Amino acid sequence: MTALTKTLVKTVAKPQKLDSIDFHDSKRADFLQKVIEGLEDGILILSQTGEVVHANASARRLCCQFNQGNFKQNFVPPVIWNLCESLFNSRYLFSDKLLILSDEIVLDKSNIFRIRVRLLDLEGFEVPCLLVTIENQYESVKNVALTEVKKFDLTPREAEIWFLYRSNYSYKEIATKLYITINTVKKHMKNIHTKRQANMSYD
Repeated sequence: MTALTKTLVKTVAKPQKLDSIDFHDSKRADFLQKVIEGLEDGILILSQTGEVVHANASARRLCCQFNQGNFKQNFVPPVIWNLCESLFNSRYLFSDKLLILSDEIVLDKSNIFRIRVRLLDLEGFEVPCLLVTIENQYESVKNVALTEVKKFDLTPREAEIWFLYRSNYSYKEIATKLYITINTVKKHMKNIHTKRQANMSYD
């Protein structure tokens, strides 16, 4: 576990009185809170009974999306809690190892999420908590594709096609989405692969 997560969990799960907090610790906790809130990935910290100890803004938004618009403060979507329960059931088999379970939630081609669950067993805590991360894989692919667009010096149209291709759209689906023919898609993809090949020969 990173120092950032340890400090955040300690700050959130074990609140202290204001007069007992060192100013330096307070500033650090505030900074870490802002970092966690600014992440694109959802971060959920849950108790063993499924209560939400902490959820950043992305996690609240994504849980609302998974629950079709309903988000109650302490309600964890079943698809996430099922993975948490699987972790509890498996941890006795792998007690000497750090166990991380993951699964995918697919809402549609533009909404594919990787859920990862791990146990947080920190010193000073009577019971372990669960750390759940929710990664929007579509956004991750988009960020990689944007980097490749610049790296391969693609045209705006090639960039559109490459992004859809990297998002697992077929040539036919790309053609339909962009109102072009499959042959046009193939022609652009040939140009893209030529540029990629040229770029690799320079590396």
